[in-house]
Amino acid sequence: MSPKIGQWYPPEWPDRIRALARGDLTAVTPRHASTVLLLRDTASGPDVHMLRRRASMAFAGGVYAYPGGGVDARDQRPVAWAGPSRAQWARRLGVDEALAQAIVCAAVRETFEEAGVLLAGPTADTVVDDTTGDDWEADRAALVDRESAFADFLDRRGLVLRSDLLGAWARWITPEFEPRRYDTWFFVAALPEGQRTRNASTEADRTVWIAPGEAARGYDAGELQMMPPTIATLRALTGYGSVARVLEAADGRDLTPVLVRTELRDGEIVLSWPGHEEFTTRMAPASEAEGSAG
Repeated sequence: MSPKIGQWYPPEWPDRIRALARGDLTAVTPRHASTVLLLRDTASGPDVHMLRRRASMAFAGGVYAYPGGGVDARDQRPVAWAGPSRAQWARRLGVDEALAQAIVCAAVRETFEEAGVLLAGPTADTVVDDTTGDDWEADRAALVDRESAFADFLDRRGLVLRSDLLGAWARWITPEFEPRRYDTWFFVAALPEGQRTRNASTEADRTVWIAPGEAARGYDAGELQMMPPTIATLRALTGYGSVARVLEAADGRDLTPVLVRTELRDGEIVLSWPGHEEFTTRMAPASEAEGSAG
């Protein structure tokens, strides 16, 4: 297999791709998910918050990513809501209103669970300025353990979800040959004034604030490992002089889902992502004999 420097792929992909082509593997339905690129301004432009998955993780160990995770069925429960309506979000995301709310709620919830940052406030035009302290940590832990629903957490604290603080940035779908698949919406958001990030995720061993261009250079040099959606969204952030400019640009971003295409050419596997030619990868036919019994 010949991935680009810094590009990470599971070693079992070639066998799974051939099994799918033979009809020996059935694609699973992807689960809806949300992830958030938290941004803050610096003198040289925006920085983005990233976490590094623990090397011990069964999937993508040591890989850099953003806070995020799967949509919980309870994310559809009614919450106090500010910003674009559910109908507006449904049109923007290309889904129905119930799912649109769940995707947005998941983005806010996962950011709080994994980074300790909460995009909500007492009113429709305010946001909490401090999420530290034992009481906040107890609430966060209850959400992580699914002992509490996000709607109940917001209601008990009298908080309004600030959907206007999010901008939809991209949408990627896990390849059909993966056993765990996600249909993931990527959002951008500014770090609220007074709040600070922390490594609240049990899946991460490191978090950093880093300029998108610097992170991309680390990937190009093979120093930072990332999956295609991560480096693609990073590259799309470069060139913006401020977080406000990024948020303004979000409204015009194309949310057509990106899904890998696979081809078998004389035993060689060719992977390509539409619109992202840099990720085109060829997997050498050396193992073809091992997987060609069918």
